Amino acid sequence: MHYCFERVFHLKKQMQGIDLILKDKHLEKQFLVDEKAQLDYVNESLPTFAFELFYQKNGIQKQGWLFDASKKTEFYALVTGIYSDEDGVFTSCNITFVNREKLIQHIEEVGLSQKHLEGIISKNQNIHGKLNLEQLNPKSEGYLFFSTKNKAEKPVNLILKLDYLIMIGVAKRLV
Repeated sequence: MHYCFERVFHLKKQMQGIDLILKDKHLEKQFLVDEKAQLDYVNESLPTFAFELFYQKNGIQKQGWLFDASKKTEFYALVTGIYSDEDGVFTSCNITFVNREKLIQHIEEVGLSQKHLEGIISKNQNIHGKLNLEQLNPKSEGYLFFSTKNKAEKPVNLILKLDYLIMIGVAKRLV
């Protein structure tokens, strides 16, 4: 009841990581939101979310959206647990809001700065699959995942547990 939102259709703004503008009615403040959905996992409920660190385009490694300084995103709306009873008709989902600045600050505080992650990735760029990080418990917090064989963009993602994001105070689940 305290918020309203405006969907962004302008391609340039979407490329800057703005899909929604969330407006606080009382404080007259607005927040820039990038929607991220687990559309590869419809009718499944994963306890994690993949934060893109790098991807390839035309054989050239590009900056993923998490650390991309050109993105104006303030919050991610992570859409998970997407269920569909029939093709193209979605019946339910979960949404977890993540404060981007707080997330980046936290992963830097635990020793996973952008530069450190780049070093790990460059040393392991030929692997496919999960790579545990000494800074994160892979069972309860997260790990790296290299999709070098199953996706054209060959993304490298920081996989983080949704409950971990909530526990460390960078995320809230919408109910």
